[in-house]
Amino acid sequence: MMRILHLSDTHLDRSGGPDEDGADGTAALCRLLGELGHLDDLDAVIVTGDVADDGSHEAYTRAHELLSGYAGRRRASVFYTTGNHDDRTAFADVLGSGHVQPEAVYDGAAGERAGATTVHGYRLITLDTLVPGKGYGRLDGGQLEWLRELLVTPAPLGTILAFHHPPVALDVDVQRALGLQNSAELAETIRGSDVQLILCGHFHLQILARLEQATVWVTPGVVSRIDLTARPGTERAVHGPSASLVHLGAPHGPLIHTLHARDDRMGKTVYEADEEEMREVIERLGPSPEVLN
Repeated sequence: MMRILHLSDTHLDRSGGPDEDGADGTAALCRLLGELGHLDDLDAVIVTGDVADDGSHEAYTRAHELLSGYAGRRRASVFYTTGNHDDRTAFADVLGSGHVQPEAVYDGAAGERAGATTVHGYRLITLDTLVPGKGYGRLDGGQLEWLRELLVTPAPLGTILAFHHPPVALDVDVQRALGLQNSAELAETIRGSDVQLILCGHFHLQILARLEQATVWVTPGVVSRIDLTARPGTERAVHGPSASLVHLGAPHGPLIHTLHARDDRMGKTVYEADEEEMREVIERLGPSPEVLN
């Protein structure tokens, strides 16, 4: 059996302190890792994007130090993907391809980085869905072709994909606008392959779905969680560092459950955005009509 600690949206920054809303990615990650000190039997730690909030070298260096220390004590490998808040150049300077010893790497014309590594018989492929300056995600054609070629040869126990923008969405306007915009192309690429699990972040809440034969899991954020009890069309983020533990190879698997760190501010509001603010976010960070067409 393989066990993966799945993290996303750590949002570390250069300062290492709270932002204007009181969200503190460094403190949240430290609190979460401290609470997960009992998780000794891990094979991999996967961070699906928005590692940094400001794209700074300092943020990536701190993430590397904290997570390598935690994973190293468990002899687990750490893998990273980019998210919409990340900077590809700084990410690559500190974290490389996101893999320590990748078996295959994709280098795109715009700096996209994807990688593949086999861990205990499972092939882990990280993909780069970042669209600079935007909130939505997209997989370029070269990256999809690279993935297609890799999947021609099955892995011993199957393939896991990890990337930031979910290829699925709830009936929430901002999720539909800022998720992966070419999920149909990804679905066609993995159809009939050995891809059995897709791990994502970005939405700061947990979602379970399917894409073709693969289970899709969206993990809640480390720095904050989105509270869907807010009025439709608005958005409320709350404190509460969270992660997911993924069990592969178990009966009835994959088995996935969420882990929430104890926090005196658990559930307290980080920020609230009304309908007008959310419409502005979608207009500014969402795809243009040309992209949609």
